[in-house]
Amino acid sequence: MKRIFAFLFFIVAASCIDPYVPNLKNYKSLLVVEGVITNENNSYKIKLCRTTNKENSDPEKITDATVDITDGDGRKTDLQNCGNGYYKTDSTSFTGIIGQKYSLGIYTSEGTEYKSDECTMLPVAAIDKLYYEKGEDMSGVRGEAVTGLKISLNSADATGFNQYFRWTFEETWKFLLPNPKRYNCLMVLNPDTYLFEEVPVVNDICWKKSQSQTILTSSILSGTTNYINGEQVQFIDPVKSDRLTQEYSILVKQYSISEKEYDFWNNLKKVSEAGGDIFDSQPYQVISNVHNVSDVGEMVLGYFGVSSVSQKRIFINSDELYPLDLPNFKTDCAEIPKSPEDWPVPPPPIGQPPTFYEIYYNIMNTGEYTFIRPIFNTNKTLQKLVYAKKICSVCEVSGFPTKPDFWIDQK
Repeated sequence: MKRIFAFLFFIVAASCIDPYVPNLKNYKSLLVVEGVITNENNSYKIKLCRTTNKENSDPEKITDATVDITDGDGRKTDLQNCGNGYYKTDSTSFTGIIGQKYSLGIYTSEGTEYKSDECTMLPVAAIDKLYYEKGEDMSGVRGEAVTGLKISLNSADATGFNQYFRWTFEETWKFLLPNPKRYNCLMVLNPDTYLFEEVPVVNDICWKKSQSQTILTSSILSGTTNYINGEQVQFIDPVKSDRLTQEYSILVKQYSISEKEYDFWNNLKKVSEAGGDIFDSQPYQVISNVHNVSDVGEMVLGYFGVSSVSQKRIFINSDELYPLDLPNFKTDCAEIPKSPEDWPVPPPPIGQPPTFYEIYYNIMNTGEYTFIRPIFNTNKTLQKLVYAKKICSVCEVSGFPTKPDFWIDQK
């Protein structure tokens, strides 16, 4: 109803006043910094770009800067320019150390220098338990409760000091192609005879991968309980996703962050969740920890994160979920058989190319469809060509065909 009233409000307002076009002559492009370093043995990436006032355009990537990281003892590590706005460390020569302080330095080709606040890599508690259970989430189209699988964690930290946490996760799951490709069409020998080749190995097992898109934060305050219990990190609606149809795995990472970084992520979450109509709360100011050395008044977007990490992975197979009686995923994939009778106009006379099947093959085997198998009648005469959507037949369209190195088959 809020959106309906807002829509009516703007209609009435538009009929009473002249439209306003903002003056963007004084628009100034802002530096955007994204990146985090941890105590993991990885290459860390820093992404640099600038905002633009061009409608529907991506941020302008900064590809000619110089970037370094300096620790609390004055040791400097230069980052390699990888192109496309990314700058990375060498995993063999740099790894974050718990208790050490770090700052980021950025030097643009125009001669502007940016520095981040000095950030300490704080210790992080281990994830004691990562588990799943049947639950509900208010994610329905009309705000109704949806039944699905809730994935939560428990964590503990006995230091007694204020602790701030952020979580990210990576999902991987195995699924079966509903309509795998079983034949290739090689050539037309005559109007009624086609040469087909059976696919040697029908590849119907695939995997998908997804990164967390929401901002997940929480805190343990001094003087209260010193543990995280039942923190939900993901909710899966089994009706809308094929995640739970075969086997599923989730890797959750837990980061220790400072109070300032905690405030940054929380404010960013509030801004991203704002709906954008006249009844919404006012936007929150998202403060960066990166500053122009010569112009402290210049606004910078983004944050240079420094965190230690603990992580935990679980596997779930579909057989384990039967006792939960979750709703089932229903695919809209289906085989699409086509014969001359389906052609909207009479096919060309026999013997005059192109034949009906050639026409249909060329039309259907492009775009979102692909040929998967032929159908012959009892006289072994070609009767139909069967097609399916590529997303239902080809692994690479929605996922990948190779089992991940970490994968453990559960059934």
